[in-house]
Amino acid sequence: MFKFFKKTKKEPKNLKEILARFGNLEKNFEKLSEELEKLKKESKFFIQKTGVVRFNPFSEIGGDQSFSIALLDGNNNGSVITSLYSREGNRVYAKPIVNGKSQYFLSKEEKEAIEKAINSKPKC
Repeated sequence: MFKFFKKTKKEPKNLKEILARFGNLEKNFEKLSEELEKLKKESKFFIQKTGVVRFNPFSEIGGDQSFSIALLDGNNNGSVITSLYSREGNRVYAKPIVNGKSQYFLSKEEKEAIEKAINSKPKC
């Protein structure tokens, strides 16, 4: 009737079978440990840190509809994206970040977004 009440594996009958199962568990644990270490190394390259700054580039009109967002990995590499909103339209800029710095000029807001990202706790 209900399959989840039925046992699908036989119980070990003697010490030899118990030791064999422990051996299998140990092998599986080693595989899982290796995979976890591999994942930890690879995760350094995932986006882990973010920083967002909203601002108004034109103090006489509008609100804080412009923004800069920094998206960084565990080595502080990634991008900073800035959107400048005005009545005439919207402009979007992206700049690469390497070790927390860019080869391009950074605005005050972009620098602030990068600092926020660097000082944030990694998400992974």
